[in-house]
Amino acid sequence: MIKIIILFIFLFFKFNFVNSAPDINAKTAILVDYNSDKILYEYEADLKIYPASMTKIMTSIIAFDLLKKNEISMDDKFVISKNAWRMSQSGYSSQFIMVNDEVSVEDLLKGIIIVSGNDSCIALAEGIAGTEENFVYMMNEKAGEIGMENTNFANSSGINDPDNYSTARDIALMSKYLIKNYPNYYKLFEERSFTWDRTGGDPITQSNRNRLLYKNIGVDGIKTGYLAVEKYSLASSMKKETRRLISVISGLDTKQKRTSTSLKLLNWGYRNTDTFEISKANDSTFEIKTWLGKTKFIKGITKEDVYVTLSKRDSRKLKVFIDYDGPVVAPIKKDQEIAKLKVYKDQELLNEAIIFASQDLKKVNFIKSIFNSINYLIWGDV
Repeated sequence: MIKIIILFIFLFFKFNFVNSAPDINAKTAILVDYNSDKILYEYEADLKIYPASMTKIMTSIIAFDLLKKNEISMDDKFVISKNAWRMSQSGYSSQFIMVNDEVSVEDLLKGIIIVSGNDSCIALAEGIAGTEENFVYMMNEKAGEIGMENTNFANSSGINDPDNYSTARDIALMSKYLIKNYPNYYKLFEERSFTWDRTGGDPITQSNRNRLLYKNIGVDGIKTGYLAVEKYSLASSMKKETRRLISVISGLDTKQKRTSTSLKLLNWGYRNTDTFEISKANDSTFEIKTWLGKTKFIKGITKEDVYVTLSKRDSRKLKVFIDYDGPVVAPIKKDQEIAKLKVYKDQELLNEAIIFASQDLKKVNFIKSIFNSINYLIWGDV
């Protein structure tokens, strides 16, 4: 068994000790590293909550999925029903669309994502699925596909309904799915305002309720929420260079506390932890020694991203090995399993992935194989 250390990190930090967990005065909270899926902080993360307008993340995902499949387009227009229009007359946050207006999918999505329009949600749901009830079925089907085990959607907007519930953990999972699968459409979530050129009146400009977007600190989403029974909530995401963190909190007393608490949690994560990219799927290469091949080494790849997140104090203990029985005897076929990539913190195995051959490697001819074998018997592995 050959073990090759390909990376050993021994770092000294200005601050060698991780601060204690942040004091987060929320009903529920979770902080997750986007790349490694490491949970950096959680408090009552599986507690049942009413997600309020964070529900609109899933409403957007359904539309994005259809856009990605070319089953709808941003230019498609849906006729606004009385059912959708009534939402703007009931005191809910609204885009202020009018009955019988023909509104594009793009404008409805902006109304949902940027100004949290409940009328926009119903209009989009009816335009896509015929009725909001049919659309909710699609939402719950997608939630199951994502793995949101403790979530049930009862409407497209998140307005009061005891059967519309989720957890901070599920919302974080949904948020990652959104960012990973629809990166181009996700850019809508960082827009700070939307001007709706409404029928029968002057244009209305409304601002995004996510106040973290205005701080220029790398936050590019995601969605606020408020219900009297749940108080203030926020799913947020911050990106610095190649690293991204996702935070979900709920049960804050004020808008200001929602913003400051989310920022506190995100900053704590960046300040106290590091994430390392060990291997990028189908991109990072590792040289594996071969025997009787036309080359002495073959390049190996992983078919999955491999990341690890550690506290800054523990980062110095990171070790990465290539582990295999070898040298690997030729011929070798492309995609053949040839080694394992193993990541440790001291002696603790944190992650591992199979390394596959990135190409075919033919065996040397018979005469040369005899020569190499004799040479090995005389001189050893040279």
